[in-house]
Amino acid sequence: MIASSLCLFASACGYRVAGHDAALPKTIHVIAVPAIENKTTSYRIEQKLTAATIHEFLAKTNYKIVSNPASGDAVLTGKVLSVEAVPLTFQTQPQTAATSTITQATTMLVTVKCEVTLTESDSQKILFHSSNFLFRNEYELSTDVKSFFEEQDPALDRLAKDFAQKLVAAILENF
Repeated sequence: MIASSLCLFASACGYRVAGHDAALPKTIHVIAVPAIENKTTSYRIEQKLTAATIHEFLAKTNYKIVSNPASGDAVLTGKVLSVEAVPLTFQTQPQTAATSTITQATTMLVTVKCEVTLTESDSQKILFHSSNFLFRNEYELSTDVKSFFEEQDPALDRLAKDFAQKLVAAILENF
């Protein structure tokens, strides 16, 4: 009796499972995702973010994804405005028997700032827009800061995947 009352109360309050009720109009079936523009000096970040965003839409939605803006019911455009990686946590290790020590970063905080717009093709209505879409995440380093940048592809792949998950969720939930 109590359980059924709680279920009735929860449904009346508007609770729902995230990801099952997209905020996009029912007329959208094909989303065009052309290459994201790169306004930074970060090499290939736009390629990785575009590919990861396409993959996330395909994995989490039933939308067909195309690259040609003329072929989509909606067009997702984006610009990477800045990328910043700063050491977040450090570890100090003794160097030798003498009193010198080495301090190394063990975790980096990576911040990506983008401008993102999803526009309905027919009406040119803006369905989602953020001029300051921020993605932040912490990434552990395998050895030191230099290795983080030397192993750019695996680090960039993880970053792009995490970024795309946040972006697609924001678009679908319209936050």
